[in-house]
Amino acid sequence: MAAMNYTESEVLQFTEENDVKFIRLAFCDLFGRQKNISIMPDMLPRAFSSGISFDASGIRGFGDEAASDLLLFPDPATLAILPWRPSHGRVIRLLCTVRHPDGRPFEGDSRTVLKDAVQKAAQMGLTCRIGSECEFYLFRTDENGDPILVPHDHAGYCDVAPLDRGENVRREICLALEQMGILPESSHHEHGPGQNEIDFRYSDALTAADDLINFKVAVKAIAARNGLYASFLPKPLAGKSGSGLHVNLSLAKNGLNIFKNDIAEHSQEAESFIAGILNRTAEITAFLNPLANSYERLGEFEAPGYISWSHQNRSQLIRIPAATGEYARMELRSPDPSCHPHLAFALLLFAGLEGIEKRLPLCPPTDFNLYAASKEELAGIASLPKDLGEALEIAKNSSFIKAHLPQKLLESYFSIKEQQWKAYQAADDKTAYTLQYLPLV
Repeated sequence: MAAMNYTESEVLQFTEENDVKFIRLAFCDLFGRQKNISIMPDMLPRAFSSGISFDASGIRGFGDEAASDLLLFPDPATLAILPWRPSHGRVIRLLCTVRHPDGRPFEGDSRTVLKDAVQKAAQMGLTCRIGSECEFYLFRTDENGDPILVPHDHAGYCDVAPLDRGENVRREICLALEQMGILPESSHHEHGPGQNEIDFRYSDALTAADDLINFKVAVKAIAARNGLYASFLPKPLAGKSGSGLHVNLSLAKNGLNIFKNDIAEHSQEAESFIAGILNRTAEITAFLNPLANSYERLGEFEAPGYISWSHQNRSQLIRIPAATGEYARMELRSPDPSCHPHLAFALLLFAGLEGIEKRLPLCPPTDFNLYAASKEELAGIASLPKDLGEALEIAKNSSFIKAHLPQKLLESYFSIKEQQWKAYQAADDKTAYTLQYLPLV
């Protein structure tokens, strides 16, 4: 099933012609975890016209019982089959816009936030394209199907079978993604034992975020079908590589990529876009790295710890990969897979666009290995927040964050994240506290 922009009538026709028996109306909670309500095909016209109601008080960050009715309106352009479900009596999935009963957009609807960022870029004559590289671990499970922290294999970077036991699982995931209209570009075993990576082709920002949400669901479903547990926790194993979400961004103006491999050839807008992201990184880190566990990953095993940039250098926050033409881009290396892609991509885009609006100059590159640098060499280079508490404090005081995310969304997000941070600090066994998030990420 190739990706395409379906209309409402085409979705109705597809369900009739392809033996579709269940339609999953999917949306995300405030932290990027996908939720859904299943309806039968005869309810689909009503869903398109009037929405399907659900109890928002049961969704993290969406509100309380006092005003709990919200409506899901499916986006027909997001139609995808779920290949791991039966082929007879098919199941399809549609991503939804969340609205209040009076038709107002719901303040916690993250897709709407990202659409606003995309619209702002369009008003500036720019189109952002994003390709993500997502790492995850495959763990064994116990007799109840629950995860245990025993890696699926002990292979290393780009190893092959029989050392790499994830080869067939990755193959199955990639084939399933293709059937869903998501185009994987490459896959391989990563550095950690049982650690894998699948990279996506470039697409527009909203599609890239949608695909990443759906990718995580597909990976978990297919891993479970193989008797395994897929974890996107940033640092599940102490002393081993953490799982990152490297975000590759490029900008097109009049159809042409304004990024070049050589920074001397970049347009002023491309340089200012990078400068804008560097300028706001500390403020948005609470959204790029939203768990206490996220900060155990940063600063080691090729994960950045400082706010800097360079060419090809994997110790930096931002690197300019060795790519040319339409593939020239910047790569942000700090985010991890526990982030909410819609919010993370929106804030990155807003930050870069602010840099362009203010014509921010790009600081000189940091062309040395930060992991091997001396204290003298690191002097004057700003560091990323050291833990979730510091990241939250910076974000709460950020006028930039307040300008681009709805107040109610922020109140809910900060309230829940502060509770999590206090619970982490109070936990006697930090590892046990962290592992409770294994099923949630």
